[in-house]
Amino acid sequence: MNALFKLFRFLKLHWQFALIAPLLMLGEVVLDLMQPRMVQYIIDYGVARSDTGVVIHTALWMLCFMVAAAVCGFGCGYFAVRAAYGMGGDLRGALFQKVQTLSFGNLDRLDTGALITRLTSDVNQIQEMVMMMMRGMVRMPLLMVGSLLMAAWISPRLGLIFIVILPLLVIALVTIIRKTFPLYTGVQRGLDGMNTVLQENLAGVRVVKAFARSEHESARFNVVNNALIQQMTDAVRMSSRTTPVMMLTLNVGVVAALWIGAGEVHSHGMLVGEVVAFINYLGQAIITLMMFSNMIIQLSRAQASAQRVEELLDSEPMLTKPANEHRFLSRPTGRVVFENVSFSYSSSAHDPVLKNISFEAEPGQSIAILGATGSGKSSLVQLIPRFYDVFRGRVTLDGVDVRQIPEKELRTHVGIALQESILFSTTIMNNIRLGEPDASFEKMSTAARSAQAEEFINRIPEGYEAVVGQRGVNLSGGQKQRLAIARALLLKPSVLILDDSTSAVDLHTEANIQKALAENGSRQTRFIVAQRISSVLHADKILVLDDGEIIAQGTHHELLDSCELYRDIYNSQTENGVLIHSEH
Repeated sequence: MNALFKLFRFLKLHWQFALIAPLLMLGEVVLDLMQPRMVQYIIDYGVARSDTGVVIHTALWMLCFMVAAAVCGFGCGYFAVRAAYGMGGDLRGALFQKVQTLSFGNLDRLDTGALITRLTSDVNQIQEMVMMMMRGMVRMPLLMVGSLLMAAWISPRLGLIFIVILPLLVIALVTIIRKTFPLYTGVQRGLDGMNTVLQENLAGVRVVKAFARSEHESARFNVVNNALIQQMTDAVRMSSRTTPVMMLTLNVGVVAALWIGAGEVHSHGMLVGEVVAFINYLGQAIITLMMFSNMIIQLSRAQASAQRVEELLDSEPMLTKPANEHRFLSRPTGRVVFENVSFSYSSSAHDPVLKNISFEAEPGQSIAILGATGSGKSSLVQLIPRFYDVFRGRVTLDGVDVRQIPEKELRTHVGIALQESILFSTTIMNNIRLGEPDASFEKMSTAARSAQAEEFINRIPEGYEAVVGQRGVNLSGGQKQRLAIARALLLKPSVLILDDSTSAVDLHTEANIQKALAENGSRQTRFIVAQRISSVLHADKILVLDDGEIIAQGTHHELLDSCELYRDIYNSQTENGVLIHSEH
């Protein structure tokens, strides 16, 4: 239970509610324990003696106690909900913040479906458990002990029934709970798998429909869904055994109490009302134990969820914070140097993605990176803003190792338009202003103009206030790419990275983007990852990558003479020295 108890630290902001709820429950328990004794008083001193006044007077007191108990119960429920759901909200917020701090390497290893489950289903399990504990952890022990004491006070001989049946109940419950715990752990893992398939299908629904794979995806979902149904069925089937065991025990106890109580009434002068009161206390004790068993089962589910949540909260970013941070006193010039850099996504020297990469990019230079798919182009540029760490060598910005620059500061100096243009469900203006929310309209429109985005934005009736659909569904691929470039340009970074971010743009628009970058970003070092030869022709330096290594570097004309791979790429995209214009 350590994981669950550790998460109670999120209750500290809601301690008032967490304190009031158990106190109100204490009042409800005391009032509930008085009810059977009052029933006894009505039977023995009202009904048995035909004293209507005693019946009415005691019944009125019972009604007052019942109303007071109900008020305490409602109050406890209200404050328990406030505390538990407040804690759940804080916990979700902490998990979301933790995900934001994780590096690309962490996220590569975490399943999206598992993350969603932890922020939703797992947190729900925990907050439901906390709410139940605020009520049950006070009610159940007090009601159980109080019922036992009151029953023993009424008749020590009848109290022996408790000594016989309670140990048997405890043994049965422990056995059921021990078998239930791993089953509910499996249920949460099954939810992970189902959420992963669901998320992948929803994200790629257009691809699924385009290739008429709906039936295949339905079958794939049915596999994980049916597995989850089976896991939940097994768990519920096991946990549901507690109720019949409890009811059987209760009925056996009632029969035993009636049998022994009849003898006590006949032989030892025990009052009938006392037998009725004893049976009520017996019922309270067993029902309390039933509630306790349900809470333990819920606790087992919550513990499984708490372990998964705590695992995420304890995750350490793979990018460590530098011991001696370097902060630039002024804007960096943008000089980037790779010194014998090797990199692997597995953080080991085996099967590296990049091998012994060395080159220099001077301030204001345009560096193009060309190579076959899988040659390591995107991996190389992602080392500059330190999305990943190298395992050998170093990458420097103005002579400073990027690992010594605070991430937030580094990424204000390095702007990047990623290979996949991710937009958010907000206005075009907010998407462009993502990195600088307070940027002026003039600055934003200048960035959009340089990215050749203003033309299509002005054609939209709402202009910059137009809302982008989920994942940019109402925009074309080229429009999304231009907005992503504008977002990067808005920062006016010292280093600009365009990671194949004009692949969906026509050649004329791409040429205009390149021209605008050259005119407006003369002091800006630019890295251009591209598949098209037209994107790199005028670069100051072209790096040709093959299988994670730089096999050649130089200008376009130098590489035509010296690099066979570059020459093959060039020839494949030209006819008689003229570029082939493809439509996008």
